[in-house]
Amino acid sequence: MGAVTARTDKKVKEVNFSWEGKDKTGKQIKGEMRAAGSVVVTSALRRQGIKVTKIKKVNESGGKITDKDITLFTRQLATMMKSGVPLLQAFDIVGKGHDNPAMRKLLLDIKTDVETGNNLADAFRKYPLYFDNLFCNLVGAGEAAGILDTLLDRLATYKEKIQAIKGKIKSALFYPLSIIVVAFIITAIMMIFVIPSFKDLFDNFGADLPGPTLFVMTISDYFVEYWWAIFGSIGGSIYAFFYAWKRSAAMQRVIDRLMLRLPIFGNVIRKATIARWSRTLSTMFAAGVPLVESLDSVAGAAGNYVYYEATKKIQVEVSIGNSLTSSMAGTELFPHMVLQMVAIGEEAGSLDSMLSKIADFYEAEVDDAVEALSSLMEPMIMVVLGTLIGGMVVAMYLPIFKMGMAVG
Repeated sequence: MGAVTARTDKKVKEVNFSWEGKDKTGKQIKGEMRAAGSVVVTSALRRQGIKVTKIKKVNESGGKITDKDITLFTRQLATMMKSGVPLLQAFDIVGKGHDNPAMRKLLLDIKTDVETGNNLADAFRKYPLYFDNLFCNLVGAGEAAGILDTLLDRLATYKEKIQAIKGKIKSALFYPLSIIVVAFIITAIMMIFVIPSFKDLFDNFGADLPGPTLFVMTISDYFVEYWWAIFGSIGGSIYAFFYAWKRSAAMQRVIDRLMLRLPIFGNVIRKATIARWSRTLSTMFAAGVPLVESLDSVAGAAGNYVYYEATKKIQVEVSIGNSLTSSMAGTELFPHMVLQMVAIGEEAGSLDSMLSKIADFYEAEVDDAVEALSSLMEPMIMVVLGTLIGGMVVAMYLPIFKMGMAVG
């Protein structure tokens, strides 16, 4: 009896199989099925009157699931459910039609989990890497209230807005990083390959070289001799920085605080964080999730450790009876306009609507700021690269100019 129980409890691993065959009328059809083996697939199709002509295991390796994949899936699922497509069928359509094998496997696994009797929110909670508390809480609220299609639509809109604001921030930070990378690459090429050629030429002059020329040639000597150490230390420092940033709360706190204080960029990051904070709280509150519980999800979705800690403090104060406005004011992280609009929303009982307007305002502010930065950075790139390259060229040609003047 014990052996039978052990065999029964052992979980059978299921994989995806693609198949081709003919139905009872002789029409060629094909599809995909998840099962423990090809024999199971063949038997199941035979019971449906399908004669299998070809069957093979689907390669599920490779592919990385991104935020964009999850956002697209949410929109597709919301659209299908609003159109009246049953939940399991919607999962089947979206899953089998996805180009990413990893995403296809994830969706079919969730579908299988729901088929076995679990509710959708619990199925999502098994994959916290892709579906956070906010996502699961909204889905759970939709299932409980019988408005899953409505909340999925709201969730899809939320994720699209957040995706857009992330894209804007990446775009704003791309320009200064590109200046640094391009400037370093050009400097390294000139120091390792170009300057040594001038050095060989100047050695034949036998004359004293100007200070700028000696300075550039000294740096070139270091590049030529220790290029492996320079590149290795820079690469190692970047890796160590991102490794510590992802895994150390103290490091996250320091870097996120510094980012908010950056000239020009700090203001854009602050506006984007407030937009995301407001959008998240608006979405949760509009779905009927209690304020204290909503703030827990807002903290995780803030995207900045400073605002994460502040939101946790706000959550504690709201839980003991303080108003949201006074709790937010205590953090000194929110502009006066935001506090005023939240106060009006609390008094009028339209907090979700007011928070949505705040998010719309700051998202528009981020759009304008990024456009201004883009137009500002283009001439800055030219100035930085021109100064750097021009400085090295002038330093190398100074001895030649001096010789020309002496001959003249």
